[in-house]
Amino acid sequence: MEQQNGFYRLSWLQRIGFGSGDLAQNLIYQTICMYLLIFYTNVYGLEPAQAAFMFLVVRVVDVLWDPLVGTYVDKHNPRMGKYRSYLVLAGIPLTGFAVLCFWNGFAPSLVYAYATYVGLSMLYTLINVPYGALNASLTRDTNEITILTSVRMFLANVGGLAVAYGIPKIVSALSPDGQIHSQASAGAWFTTMAIYALAGLLLLFFCFSQSKERVVMDVSETANVKVSDLWVEFRRNRPLRVLAFFFVTAFAMMAVGNAAGSYYMIYNIHGTSDQMANFMALGSIPAFIFMPMVPAIKKAVGKRGMFNIFLSVAIVGMAALYAISMIPALHDEIWLIYIAQFVKSTGVIVATGYMWALVPEVISYGEYTHGKRISGIVNALTGIFYKAGMALGGVVPGLVLAYVGFDQTNEHVQSAMAEQGILWLVCIIPALLLALAMFIISKYELTDEVIDNINREIEARNK
Repeated sequence: MEQQNGFYRLSWLQRIGFGSGDLAQNLIYQTICMYLLIFYTNVYGLEPAQAAFMFLVVRVVDVLWDPLVGTYVDKHNPRMGKYRSYLVLAGIPLTGFAVLCFWNGFAPSLVYAYATYVGLSMLYTLINVPYGALNASLTRDTNEITILTSVRMFLANVGGLAVAYGIPKIVSALSPDGQIHSQASAGAWFTTMAIYALAGLLLLFFCFSQSKERVVMDVSETANVKVSDLWVEFRRNRPLRVLAFFFVTAFAMMAVGNAAGSYYMIYNIHGTSDQMANFMALGSIPAFIFMPMVPAIKKAVGKRGMFNIFLSVAIVGMAALYAISMIPALHDEIWLIYIAQFVKSTGVIVATGYMWALVPEVISYGEYTHGKRISGIVNALTGIFYKAGMALGGVVPGLVLAYVGFDQTNEHVQSAMAEQGILWLVCIIPALLLALAMFIISKYELTDEVIDNINREIEARNK
């Protein structure tokens, strides 16, 4: 009876298949986030200011493009599936654009760089928005969605690690001079991106094959969906507003901390390249330990309790990292820094990973209150807000470094003020954003009991 009412249980193959979609996207998009800038400036030959302005333009295009994609996805029903079809239809050209972004055949043409990067970003959205809506179409079961989210975040972090460690090693191995930031490495970048993009495409096909859409609105009920519904939904769906502002603060926090990590290890700790790699890896490793435990943790303490616990853990880790960094004698005790980073990352990964499980809930709430299950619109909204957070997080580090007088010409030593500014970026500003995120998420009112009752009432109404 539960299965018939939309509360479907999925097999582990289906869960892994769904999560492989995020692994695929991370193999491509994390490579863009981590390495496209250094490719553009050092290999392709763009000026840093040109590349920075291009990144800003792409974010503006995203803000305009996301609601259009969300509206289109909700209004249309491709033959291969309402949401999963885009994994294939957009995945094939995405693979091509990803490889072309790392080709220097027209270097240093700014027109070519814009065409390929904007094209890639638009295709990524054409996959990411329907993929975000896909889990809400697989089942209404909140426990099942929690498991799906845990598997998805686990595999997403696998992709992040594969990019962080694998890309530099493969590029340096294929490059004639063993470097990743020289013009001689251009061919190595092209080959490496081709490998990762092809792997991503195969994973998208696997995700497509294992995703069965069961909870979708009838065609007649979504035929009149329009772009303005995005703002209408935002205004009348209070849980969605809470989640949207949580996304802004959470992604701003992550963007600020991630951008500052390498500066911290170079200038504050004076660590080796291996130590920096270990420090950065600890930003993902807790996912493999704790994300599989999320369903049990949530069952024990509830979703609000879980957010409070892990956001607090993250703040404690940041405070410990700050305290250790303020005592120069402890800088040689690298294990203390690793522990603090591990604690901080544990809190961040669990809290920000589980927030994706709330998206299907606000979709169901919208369906319950006004009869429209506009998953694409809701995921476009969350996409706008997390990109706004990332844009904010991308601007703050540059402003802070400029304010404290950071000297980019000095490869080893910075002033005391500059070192303190880097500490603000690694510890203080992210901790303040986490405290704000904790306050925001405390206003989220959809408990498991409430959302289960809502889903049952929707199913009964649909009968």
